[in-house]
Amino acid sequence: MIIREEIGNKGLLIAASILFFWFTVFVFALLQPLHSLGFWAVPLVLILTQLFTGVFITAHDAIHDVVYPTDKKVNRLIGVFCASLFAFNSYDVMYANHHAHHEHNGEEQDPDFHVSRKFIPWFISFIRHYIGWKQFLFTAIFFNLLLFGLKIDVLNLLLFYVLPMCLSTVQLFYFGTFQPHSGIHNNIHKSGTQNKNHLWAFVSCYFFGYHYEHHDNPFVPWWRMYKTKTSLRT
Repeated sequence: MIIREEIGNKGLLIAASILFFWFTVFVFALLQPLHSLGFWAVPLVLILTQLFTGVFITAHDAIHDVVYPTDKKVNRLIGVFCASLFAFNSYDVMYANHHAHHEHNGEEQDPDFHVSRKFIPWFISFIRHYIGWKQFLFTAIFFNLLLFGLKIDVLNLLLFYVLPMCLSTVQLFYFGTFQPHSGIHNNIHKSGTQNKNHLWAFVSCYFFGYHYEHHDNPFVPWWRMYKTKTSLRT
């Protein structure tokens, strides 16, 4: 199993790459007149959705101290920054909830679990644990700064900022929480796992469909998760 010391600077480089591509595509999309994009607006939304998910996953890796293990202050700073980019999420709330999820997986104390095992009530509960009035307020302020301060077209903001974040939230919930935990899994981590398909596992949620593997190896960063894949059947 990989240990933190083996990650070195690679985790930092990968996090920087995700942030660079997110920023580049985000700025490009916001500044383009929609009429000039035509059909290309659709792949831009999908690419931004994937990059927003990558930003969130980077915050998640920071929670496990695997973005930059050699310096916990830098690791935390990256986590706080990435959490803030994703609808101004609180890194401290994410940190507490995620460690509670690992400690009490599938139990009453697990903030990422819902006893109904049904998608809609579970999704609502999931959102309520992470999104509060502060997130809505700060996101609204940022939206209006872009709209009135930088004169970004409102349709661009809705299409390339609001929509990708919403789609990314559904993506993270479905592939990273609902699908691996919705069934009854009689294993030590009470978790399922996707069938082995590294391309789909990356595209769907940065390998977090390999969810049993994540619970079994919580200190493996997302970009090494595929190497922990088992043949578990639940």
